[in-house]
Amino acid sequence: MNIRSLMRGDGVVIGAALLLFIASFLDVVTAGGFGSNAWDNLGLAMSMYLGGVIGAALIVVSRSSAQPRTILGLDLRQFGIAFTVFAAWTALWTIIDFDGGAGVSRGAGLVLGFIATLVLVFGAVGTPLLPALQGPLVPAPKPQAQQYGPVGAGYGYPGGGQAPYGAQGPAYGTPAPGTPAPEFAAFWFAVPVARPLYGEDGSPSPIAELAPGTWYLAVEQRGAGLVAQTQDGRRGVLQDTTGIQRG
Repeated sequence: MNIRSLMRGDGVVIGAALLLFIASFLDVVTAGGFGSNAWDNLGLAMSMYLGGVIGAALIVVSRSSAQPRTILGLDLRQFGIAFTVFAAWTALWTIIDFDGGAGVSRGAGLVLGFIATLVLVFGAVGTPLLPALQGPLVPAPKPQAQQYGPVGAGYGYPGGGQAPYGAQGPAYGTPAPGTPAPEFAAFWFAVPVARPLYGEDGSPSPIAELAPGTWYLAVEQRGAGLVAQTQDGRRGVLQDTTGIQRG
């Protein structure tokens, strides 16, 4: 799991899930100075409170996984969003349909739980849609380029001093004899959201996924895209370079 791939919206989801879990231990209803919490009503606890927490966990696991995870062909995050929406739906109708009779009132656990499910749905559904929620939750540390060198396959490996880009032999895009080499200086960058990295041979299937919060090395310009190298030495083409952060 890579926690640096989590976004601000995922932080909202985590906070709302924690608030929902705490609310489950507070009084859902109160009467005559006494109250009962969600765990005295197992159906409510499982559908509204625990359902929301499970949904948040699925979303966070999906986001922090290196490879996409699926259940019955559906993305794990989709299942998580469905759980959060179901929890909020249950909370809404529990609030609306509450009829405790004389001397019975809604407790803090029910009101706080309802608010938590609304925040939970906002974080789960809003993260892919709102740029403000798509920034990295944990800022990436600045790369220390002097600690890397062209050892073995190229950039990105611990080694000796830094050498100029292109010093380790021929690479894709090498200009023909007599043609001035295009000026390109290798640089570190991070992506704002998870983006696929495609093979240099033009294959339509991604060979890796670049995760937010991790620094990658751009080693070549390829049209509107960049040839990037991952930490394990794989190289591929990043076709969507909008919003990348240069190191």
